[in-house]
Amino acid sequence: MSEQNRRHFLTTSAAASSALVLNRSAQAETTTTAAGRKPVRMLIMGVNGRGKQLIKGFLSFDHVEIAYIADPDKNAIPSAVKMVTDRGREEPKVIDDFRTVLDQDDWDVLVCAAPDHWHSLATILACEAGKDVYCEKPVSHNVIEGRRAVEAARKYKRVVGTGTQRRSGADFQKAIETVKSGRLGDVNMARCWINSTRPNIGYKEVTEPPSSLDFNLWAGPGPGNDYKENLIPYHWHWRWDYGTGECGNNGIHALDIARWGMGIDAPTRISCGGGKYFFDDDQETPDTQLAQFDFDNGVIQWEHRTWCRRGIEDSSFGIAFYGSEASLVLGSSGYKIYRGTKEIEKEPGAERELAHLGNFLDCLETRERPNADVEINHRSTSLCHLANIAWRTQKTLQWDGEKEQIINDVEANQLLGRTYRKGFELPDV
Repeated sequence: MSEQNRRHFLTTSAAASSALVLNRSAQAETTTTAAGRKPVRMLIMGVNGRGKQLIKGFLSFDHVEIAYIADPDKNAIPSAVKMVTDRGREEPKVIDDFRTVLDQDDWDVLVCAAPDHWHSLATILACEAGKDVYCEKPVSHNVIEGRRAVEAARKYKRVVGTGTQRRSGADFQKAIETVKSGRLGDVNMARCWINSTRPNIGYKEVTEPPSSLDFNLWAGPGPGNDYKENLIPYHWHWRWDYGTGECGNNGIHALDIARWGMGIDAPTRISCGGGKYFFDDDQETPDTQLAQFDFDNGVIQWEHRTWCRRGIEDSSFGIAFYGSEASLVLGSSGYKIYRGTKEIEKEPGAERELAHLGNFLDCLETRERPNADVEINHRSTSLCHLANIAWRTQKTLQWDGEKEQIINDVEANQLLGRTYRKGFELPDV
């Protein structure tokens, strides 16, 4: 490993509320000092939404520098640059295509906050170029490219962390230890959900994109000839060529924790119901989805409604583990334990965003795998993809988790991958 890729990370200090905290927490301090340490130089890819949040988070660590900002949407750039300079940091270089600087040695880490269809492709290209990667969730647009991202990380010995930050929250870590301890008895069912009220995006005609947007680059492996005014910056989530629906958007957070607590790598059978019942607009993904993942000794369920905030267990988002002796219910943060209907314990929420980024930065030095390593996120993201495939084909899927193939179903297996447009092909790792 080159000296350039060995980073020194100054951990943030926090009073550990439990010996179960598995990472260095950034809870007590939101800024670290970089005295005597080499900088971590980042390229932020995608700053129309989550990318700006990651700029703010990573700049809480004084040894982090934002060397480049890359986005095909010129209108998104100025506010992102201002976030950096307002912190007294050097102004980053601005580019539209991160691939043009892959061979440059003035940056070390790709932070990919572009839409889902770019996640795996960008991760693989960065790994090939010798860069470490922090990739937002879900780690892939489909199962095949997700596996290839894992293979790239291993082949090129890169640290690849992902954006399922609940893995680094002390409250979530303690909850999972409780589930696995046997205190709840036999836990054979986990239930995950999110309920929200999203807007109707209307119907729009395909038009020419604005001059400020390089839509060919934004679309990447997608069609590139289907720009609509209601696609960018956010509603691409509901188009199959670019997004993964609400299951891939928010379900990944809940299903990741459920899979962790239930101790499974992969389900054996997947079924999915629901539909587009509420919205009359250009959305292609279901506004109501109920998926079930069966495995040898239990089941995980996922539910979302994007038109009603009334949730389950008095929470609009959550993960519930149901045991023979007690149940544990996680909300957006913190959790409660019930015996029957009686609450017997309550754990407060804990900071997780900076703890998660801190864990990733720490691993750049140690070369260990982060709390949300790419393999972990790939397996959890695969649940989202399989739910969507079951919904799109209206079939119950039998899944071979070792081969990562749907058993005896050619049609469904075709949805494990996609066609990649010329110039944006998926590398063969």
